[in-house]
Amino acid sequence: MAEWFLLILLVVLILALLSGFPVAFAIGGASILVGVVASWFGAFDMLMLGALPGRVFSIMTNETLLAVPLFVFMGAILERSRIAENLLTTMGQLFGRVPGGLGVAVIIVGALLAASTGVVGATVVAMGLISLPAMRRAGYDEPLASGLICAAGSTAQIIPPSTVLILLGVMLQDANTQAMLSQGGFNSHQIGVTDLFTAALVPGLLLVVFYLLTMAARALFNSESCPPLVMSDEERRTLSRRVLFTMLPPLVLIILVLGSILSGIATATESAALGGVGACILAVLGRQMSFKVLKDASRSAMSMSLMIYAILIGAAILSLVFRALGGEEVIAELLDSVPGGLTGAILFVLLMMFVLGFILDTFEIIFIVMPIFAPPLIMMGADPLWLGVASAIVLQTSYLTPPFGYAIFFLKGAVADLKLVTVYRGVIPFVVLQLLGVAAIWEWPQLVLWLPGVLAN
Repeated sequence: MAEWFLLILLVVLILALLSGFPVAFAIGGASILVGVVASWFGAFDMLMLGALPGRVFSIMTNETLLAVPLFVFMGAILERSRIAENLLTTMGQLFGRVPGGLGVAVIIVGALLAASTGVVGATVVAMGLISLPAMRRAGYDEPLASGLICAAGSTAQIIPPSTVLILLGVMLQDANTQAMLSQGGFNSHQIGVTDLFTAALVPGLLLVVFYLLTMAARALFNSESCPPLVMSDEERRTLSRRVLFTMLPPLVLIILVLGSILSGIATATESAALGGVGACILAVLGRQMSFKVLKDASRSAMSMSLMIYAILIGAAILSLVFRALGGEEVIAELLDSVPGGLTGAILFVLLMMFVLGFILDTFEIIFIVMPIFAPPLIMMGADPLWLGVASAIVLQTSYLTPPFGYAIFFLKGAVADLKLVTVYRGVIPFVVLQLLGVAAIWEWPQLVLWLPGVLAN
């Protein structure tokens, strides 16, 4: 009987998510509804929900989650104080004098903004408003230009600091603990957000290299689609000075934030606070700080934080009902029955996440899939850090895959006259490149595990 209610829970959950109802209430409401009905048939004990207040209190007091609004605040300050805009403009002129150079600048600045904002939406919107008009004026192929902007902006999901990596780190830490307790043992070494940041750095930079090589090949074999940028004599004369004063401050901030995390001097939350203060200082020095900028940045941080906490509480309800209905055993049996052992099980879960990315948001996939599938995968022998990075890259494709790729709609919302079909054509090659990134870390796991091992020693 309980297994039937697990199936009903899955169906109701999908219908609730597709209905357009707020995600947090859809997840939590569907779980409670199925739990109540199952209790009438004796398949669910409502007393299990008594553990919910403790779960909620644990979520609200989790210090690591404070890094999310702090990083969002830092990125919002950099965006609204025009630091990001100046960086894009100057880098575009620095590289844009050769065919494909402006595209190279968009990729590099996207990676820098990814390491500054940690939020895909902020990065894509900022680059769409600034770089797409410049690429149009330069005569760039429009699908190429829109695909570059979406792909470069999506690196905010894999390059630390990233809100997605923070949430994956929290979920994997819980999954790792649960897996060890289920196996009757406990390892003193716990993975955390800092470990996942370290593990994701090399794969994130590898994706950037893939994008750069693709842009270089396009410039070499089809230079008409990405011509050089025309600059005035005055712009050429002042370029060196502008590069120095525009690039140096945000680079120093990024190095301070990431360096403090990777070196172990500060936790992710402490580094996020450092980044927020540093962004405010840069805005003041650039004479761009105002009460409106501070208010808008604070509101963005609050909105993101409230959304994540609400979804986490909904996911906690789902987890309680799912486990009480015997879902853990069903999932373990399902993964054991997949051909190929651990390899087949991991491929099955990653493929499922990729398919879900066509219709669901990244956060929804994380909060639904990871608590259910990560513990049994870890018990089967999957490395939590590798699993986290592979999941992050696969989830990154959800921002680019039609019809509901969020980066596509962020760009379309920022540039009203851009056609959706144009963006769809532009992002497909970059989805393939991201899947190649998964293949690369599958073939060479040390791309993920090497840096954490070095820093641990």
